[in-house]
Amino acid sequence: MTSLLFVAAQFSLGAAPRNLFTEQLGKTKTEINAKVDAAWQQLFYGNDDNQRVMYPVAGDMAYIADIASSDVRSEGMSYGMMIAVQLDKRAEFDRVWQWAKMHMVHADGSRRGYFAWQCRYDGTQIDPGSASDGEEWFAMALLFASHRWPKGEGIFNYAAEAQALLDAMRNNNRGDGLTAIFDPTHHQAVFAPTKEAALFTDPSYHLPAFYELWARWDRTEDGRNFWTECAKESRAFFHRAAHPKTGLMPEYAEFEGAPRPGNKSDFRYDAWRTIANVAVDHAWFGRDPWQVEQANRVLTFLNQQGPTCPNQFTLDGKPLSKNPSAGLFAMAAVGALAADKEIGHPFVQRLWDMPVPSGKYRYYDGMLYFLALLQVSGRFEIIEP
Repeated sequence: MTSLLFVAAQFSLGAAPRNLFTEQLGKTKTEINAKVDAAWQQLFYGNDDNQRVMYPVAGDMAYIADIASSDVRSEGMSYGMMIAVQLDKRAEFDRVWQWAKMHMVHADGSRRGYFAWQCRYDGTQIDPGSASDGEEWFAMALLFASHRWPKGEGIFNYAAEAQALLDAMRNNNRGDGLTAIFDPTHHQAVFAPTKEAALFTDPSYHLPAFYELWARWDRTEDGRNFWTECAKESRAFFHRAAHPKTGLMPEYAEFEGAPRPGNKSDFRYDAWRTIANVAVDHAWFGRDPWQVEQANRVLTFLNQQGPTCPNQFTLDGKPLSKNPSAGLFAMAAVGALAADKEIGHPFVQRLWDMPVPSGKYRYYDGMLYFLALLQVSGRFEIIEP
């Protein structure tokens, strides 16, 4: 078996990520650090009632709460771990990871190695099924942790945990109507690994920047080859899924890119993240010039909607709500990593001016806001071995 360090050594990764707050707004390192620290203090250590989303519990553990839904989701737990590893916050990373490992991971059976996507605050599972994006973000966060904090045992052997998850996501021999997290033919993340939900995808689950790294760091040759194909396919998929005029993508899509019929065929909450997924891949790897065109297209459309831009649209641009959302504006700011300066600048400015989300809907808006702060400020980095 090829060692992880040997594989990584063959692929030296590039320059430091861009810092748009400095490039476009002239903000100093001290100002940026203060803004990131404020988000950390509020969302992870603010008051219980209307600020924090991370809640410590007995056993030196913690969960990330979806306040509006009164539950814990694999998506939010994996986001919390990613934020913690990017900021070198090992104690918080481990607390969230221990809770996820104890309450969410299936230890045996046909779901072995997968995470229950939804739990109660006490850890009991509401739905044992998996939402594929949770597994993806867990795997990436664990790999980064294995490089940032390489010495660990048991569940804190992050490299071993990450590799087990990479293996599990490709494992299609499960039975009981369950499938792999990634379709073995289309090389795409499925919406969920069940017989019915594995027939289509969610464009916001496509993370080619992550697959590019897995293609370098997976310890198995089969895995490296598989993730290489996934990165290529996701980049091509974005071309097919994005509306040619607005750049908007749907919440659910066929593997070929067409919106899946039904009420998830529009640009809604999940789909906000497609803007960032394209832009982060461009910022890290720059493999596809179309990504610049796409960022310009979708940010131009959103900018045309004005400062109270609605948070949901049909793909051709008809508003489906009257409500703006911090999370959408945060993802648009990340889109500026790939867009022309004059097109991306208004969203970078808006992210800087935005308060840290609070109140009932602080979970999703807050997690996307925090990830965007890191991505736009150059603090969302490839953490190498």
